[in-house]
Amino acid sequence: MTKLLSFFAFWLAATFAPLPTTNPDTQKPESAPKIQVALLLDTSGSMDGLIEQAKSQLWKMVNELATSKRDGKIPDIEIALYEYGKDDYPADKGHIKMLVPLTTDLDLVSEKLFQLHTNGGSEYCGWAIKDATEELKWSKSNDDLKIIIIAGNEPFTQGPKDYKNTCKDAITNGIVVNTIFCGDCEEGIRTMWKDGADRADGKYMCINTNATVVHIATPFDTEIVQLNDKLNTTYIAYGSKGAEKKERQSAQDKNAGVYSEANVAERAMSKSSNAYKNDDWDAVDAFKNNEKDLAKLKDEELPAEMKGMNAEQRKAYVDKKAKEREEIQSKIREVNKKREKFIAEERKKTVGSTKNTLDEAMLGAVREQAEKKNYKFEK
Repeated sequence: MTKLLSFFAFWLAATFAPLPTTNPDTQKPESAPKIQVALLLDTSGSMDGLIEQAKSQLWKMVNELATSKRDGKIPDIEIALYEYGKDDYPADKGHIKMLVPLTTDLDLVSEKLFQLHTNGGSEYCGWAIKDATEELKWSKSNDDLKIIIIAGNEPFTQGPKDYKNTCKDAITNGIVVNTIFCGDCEEGIRTMWKDGADRADGKYMCINTNATVVHIATPFDTEIVQLNDKLNTTYIAYGSKGAEKKERQSAQDKNAGVYSEANVAERAMSKSSNAYKNDDWDAVDAFKNNEKDLAKLKDEELPAEMKGMNAEQRKAYVDKKAKEREEIQSKIREVNKKREKFIAEERKKTVGSTKNTLDEAMLGAVREQAEKKNYKFEK
């Protein structure tokens, strides 16, 4: 009888005991908010100016987005790149090609931008929007910002895929479509670029692709460029593609420098932000807080300076580079505040400066739409 009572008491305790609470230290971290932007650029014969503006203004757009937060959280910034309107690509594929899927690998986006060249073709805007809507891995969350930006100069109505349907499909999936007509605003309206944006809750803009984007030189650019060189020494290339991707990083520094030292400073600012991530090839980004996986790397996966290190030495080396990087990035941000203040003062002095360039159009639209999704931007 005693045994029976003991068993009954045990059963009651087990059945009606409170459920165990989840240890907050073991909970899966909540995913970061996302800003996803797909750039669809017309690369037909007359679009050299558009491509040049895109090349020279990528880092300015990244820097703008990198100042945003939603509910106090820094978003992951993903960019995709398409080109359309080029005869190099098959007609049965709409003369369209995805160059980069949605990615946080901003060096890859820059590399593909600098490989763009123009060639005559048919510009099928509706088809390009369809491909971007269906092919890219868009976030499932309605809270995330999902945007297509399509730029070109031929009628929006061209091609076998009706833009009315593809714009509807995009916004049905929570993807806003912004349209940028490269030419006279009234012509863009007549050729349905505005109608395309209106159908997908987007913004219609027109730009002058012949305008030269002005990079305002400042007394602080050289210091930021020098800090950028120091920053590069903190990257530890690991794995089979580490060396190749570190070389890509260097190449994109040089590409930014094609336009001006000021543009290199813009890129350096991007590299000092949370938007610039390289955990697929850089040991600091990948293993700063993950010493167990760092210890598992094979010796041949490590750069020359780390070969032969034991687990403790590897951790110490990565921690050292991580600390150096944080100090350099902090210094870049500090100097950049002075640089931005100088630029703001110079712009006040400029009378009649053009506002209808690609960067102005994209930044204005994206910022406005981000704020509707409760993203807050630093002043």
